[in-house]
Amino acid sequence: MITTVDMHVAGEPLRIITGGLPVIKGESQPERRAYCIEHLDYIRKFLMHEPRGHDGMYGCIITPPAREESDFGVLFMHNEGWSTMCGHGVIAVVTMGIETGMFDISEGNRRFVIDSPAGQVIAHAEHDGNSVVSVTFENVPSFVFLSDIALNINGTELKADVSFGGAFYVILNNSLLNLTQEKKNLPDFKDWAARIKEEAEKKFDIQHPLQEDLKGIYGVIFSEALNDREWKNITIFAHRQLDRSPCGTGTSAKAVQLYSKLELEMGESFTHRSITGGAFAGGLVKPDRVDEYDAAVTTVSGTAHIIGFNRFVLETDDELPEGFLLEQYIKR
Repeated sequence: MITTVDMHVAGEPLRIITGGLPVIKGESQPERRAYCIEHLDYIRKFLMHEPRGHDGMYGCIITPPAREESDFGVLFMHNEGWSTMCGHGVIAVVTMGIETGMFDISEGNRRFVIDSPAGQVIAHAEHDGNSVVSVTFENVPSFVFLSDIALNINGTELKADVSFGGAFYVILNNSLLNLTQEKKNLPDFKDWAARIKEEAEKKFDIQHPLQEDLKGIYGVIFSEALNDREWKNITIFAHRQLDRSPCGTGTSAKAVQLYSKLELEMGESFTHRSITGGAFAGGLVKPDRVDEYDAAVTTVSGTAHIIGFNRFVLETDDELPEGFLLEQYIKR
C-alpha cells in the first residue's frame, strides 16, 4: 500500500508520496535520483501511469535533507522518468507540508531550504493563520545556454533559445508556427515540441557545465507576449506531457531569456500564464555566474491546493502491475 496526498497548481497535478516506499539510498539528491531510476522506477510507473494516474500526472517524494543546513529534499517524477527540478512541485510540497501539519508554521512567513537534484532551492511560504496564501521559491542559478539558434523542422526554419531554469528548455515564439494558444491546437503543439526537441538535441550538445546529470532538452516552451510584463505559454515536456501550470522551472528559464534580450531588468518581475489561465509571478533577484555563462537567481511565486488523500494498492493477480499510458499507443 502506498499513501499519497494529491495537489494541483493552476491545474497541474502533484502526487506526493507520504508512505509505503522502501529506503532510498544515496547521500546527495543526484545519487538518490539515480537510485530511483535504477531500482524504483516501477513505483513511478505504478503511480504516474493509468489507471491510477494519467498521461499528465506528476509526482514527488520527500526525502531527508542532503545537506546539514537544509530542511528536506525532493525527488520528482513524471510520465517519462525522474526530473531534476520542478517549480510547481516545490510550491505544492511546501503547501502540503504546512497544511497537513508536517511542517510547523505560525501566522506569517517561513523559510525552507530544499535539496533538489538540480541544487539547493530556497522557498518562502506566506501563511495567513488558516492556510498558505502563496509560496515563492528562489531557484538554482538560471542562464541562457544557447541564443538565437536555427532549427530546421521539415523545411521550416525556426529561431529559438535554449535556457536553463533547473532543466533545459527550448524557448520560441509560437507565432513562428502560425499557431495560437488555443486548446484545439494542443495536439499540434505536442507534435512540434517532439520534433523541436529531437532536432535541438541532434544539432547541439545540451550539457550543464557543472553537473554531469543535467543534460538534454527537458521541454519546449511556446511563448506569446500579452504585453511587456505578461506572457502566456504552452510548455510540453517529457513524453508529450502538457504542463497545465505556467511551469515553474520554465518561468525561471523564460526570465533569464527576457533578461538576456534586455526585456526584463534585474529586480523586475513578470506574469507568466498557462493554458488554464493560471499565473506565476517570475522575477530576477541578483546576477550570478555558472562557469562561463552569465546567470541570475530567479524567483517564482504561485499557489497550490490539496485535492485528495489516497491509498493505492496492487493485487497479486493484477495483470497491469506498472499500468500503461494509452496516448503512447495512439498515433496521429
